[in-house]
Amino acid sequence: MNKAPLTAIPVHLITGFLGAGKSTVIQGMLAQKPAAERWAILVNEFGQVGIDQALFDERDDVVVKGLPGGCLCCQLAFVLQATLVNLLHRHRPDRLIIEPSGLGHPAGVLELLRGEAFREVLELHHVITVLDPTRLGEARVNEHPTFRDQLEMADGVVIAKADLATAEQLDAAHALARDHWPLRRWVIEVTHGAFPIALLLQPHAEPAWQARVGHENTAHRQLRAQASKVVMLEDWAPVMPQPGSPTFEQGAALGYTTLGWRWSPYEVFDLDRLTLLLGSLPAGLRIKGVLHTDSSWVRYNRGGGAACLEPSAWRQDSRLEVIGEDGTIPDAHWLAEALQQCVIEQP
Repeated sequence: MNKAPLTAIPVHLITGFLGAGKSTVIQGMLAQKPAAERWAILVNEFGQVGIDQALFDERDDVVVKGLPGGCLCCQLAFVLQATLVNLLHRHRPDRLIIEPSGLGHPAGVLELLRGEAFREVLELHHVITVLDPTRLGEARVNEHPTFRDQLEMADGVVIAKADLATAEQLDAAHALARDHWPLRRWVIEVTHGAFPIALLLQPHAEPAWQARVGHENTAHRQLRAQASKVVMLEDWAPVMPQPGSPTFEQGAALGYTTLGWRWSPYEVFDLDRLTLLLGSLPAGLRIKGVLHTDSSWVRYNRGGGAACLEPSAWRQDSRLEVIGEDGTIPDAHWLAEALQQCVIEQP
């Protein structure tokens, strides 16, 4: 009996620097895989031999494909697309996990997953970065641009090998995971790869340990048991906005007003038009954003009247926040329309 046509297969991207424990975390996910699901795992190694693929046991309900000898994010981009097409057509998985090389920048993988070839087939649910707290003192790790970008573009951080780290190392790891805007959705400590599978399977659910007594499933109970090790950071609704329909939040407290928008990552802004608009707003406003523009992804930061524009590794969505004293904020409806007029591309 043939399976239904492929539609919106959840994809989870597991990144992390060399030796951080990515494969161990994936092994922990596999140990809790729902029996009814068939998973596909795509493992990329920088070396030529392909050791990591051999670390996964053969199973009827799990397909493991290795791509050694380069980086999915650059040299193997065309190979990755062909491999994904073949993998999805032959095995029809219910869930896809991709582990890029620890030396690879995952931005290229994200662009491919959101490209025309897979737009109706794959749905990116997570970018998870695995962090080894015992190596944060190594300059070649924490000062490496790929390591910093992997952390910046993650929406969840796994602090692995927590049993081997000191309290000071764990505190430093949590501080590093929090030291970004936009905030990570969650940060969790794990030992021996014991990742709570509910975080993977229920990406849009409320924190499971807040579920009402009598309304919990096994995954809820597991997360409740680990709640002391999970820190929820993200305060935006996790549901991805649709092209042409950005989400909007407004708040007021202590004499200040905030306006905030989220856009689909498929929408592209005209950078010149956008910076001209933001530069025309009152000088006293605090403005920060990460935006997909025709000059790639950028971070916009304005404070004290001075604006800074720099490349950003963030790829989850476009976001903008405007903060100012009551009475200084422009009309939200006018600003929303002006921002949307800066969008030059959407599906």
